Amino acid sequence: MKLLVINGPNINMLGIREKNIYGDGSFEDLQHYILEVCKKHNVECELFQSNHEGEIVDKIQEAYSNVDAILINPAAYTHTSVAILDALSAVCIPCAEVHLSDIYIREEFRHHSYVSLVAKKTFCGMGFKGYKKAIEFLVDYCYNESIK
Repeated sequence: MKLLVINGPNINMLGIREKNIYGDGSFEDLQHYILEVCKKHNVECELFQSNHEGEIVDKIQEAYSNVDAILINPAAYTHTSVAILDALSAVCIPCAEVHLSDIYIREEFRHHSYVSLVAKKTFCGMGFKGYKKAIEFLVDYCYNESIK
């Protein structure tokens, strides 16, 4: 299975920004964690991070016919980006949405997620473990879809 993991704006600042919300782990720690989980599940993984909406849209479009699933943490674009929603809808690749914090107990503007309209499942408030849960979900989802 081929998985594209996309992290949006400011995720590269983990370990520096708002440790009370996002924890002490660095972005490098997160990347290592994701790769280890993928290795355990025999998943080929490509990691991508951008602070720019258009680059994320381009990456999603490039994934068409090249990956089996997308795991995305759109970060601040969760609440604003119809463009990312439209790109995910266009490529018809199963995706899971992840948020390190629980967006539903934070500021009211964070309660709405455009990506959740297309995501097969959303994982939030679990820190790094949300990525593990999302990877396992996508492996199971893709495996079950392929045997139907």
